[in-house]
Amino acid sequence: MRQTAVTPAPAPGPVAAAVQRGPVTNLPLPRYVSLKASEGNVRRGPSLSHRIDWVFRHRDMPLRVTAEYGNWRRIEDRDGVGGWVHYALISGVRTVSVTAERAELRARPEEDAPVIAIAQSGAIGRLDQCGRDWCRIVAGGERGWLRKSALWGVDPDETLE
Repeated sequence: MRQTAVTPAPAPGPVAAAVQRGPVTNLPLPRYVSLKASEGNVRRGPSLSHRIDWVFRHRDMPLRVTAEYGNWRRIEDRDGVGGWVHYALISGVRTVSVTAERAELRARPEEDAPVIAIAQSGAIGRLDQCGRDWCRIVAGGERGWLRKSALWGVDPDETLE
């Protein structure tokens, strides 16, 4: 029996990195979600028998899912603190946290646009839209644009319509 080696032709143009998918949901990993409840136990492992290491107490807090196991999701916050939470405690609603000491919420995605409000570090807003450098958020009854670099909960190269 004669064997021949087959070498695939190189792909034209840049090669896109393969997106890792969760084994349970088939959603991308990592991905951003938010805390649905006003309180959520963060456990050392993916079951009720594992010790509670943290309790998150901020409804709508942005979180990053890094792994899945059954009904459990391994998550982390903007400081890298995390563990396992039951999927019922998280929502697919996208929120962001302000990382800059003081961020100016602007009327348009432009440096010279009027300032609508000032967001302090740790402020949480609902993510509405993101372009290359700016994201529109809703926070404290205000809707405006912040520099993407001042936010945690959205990747630098991510866009959202």
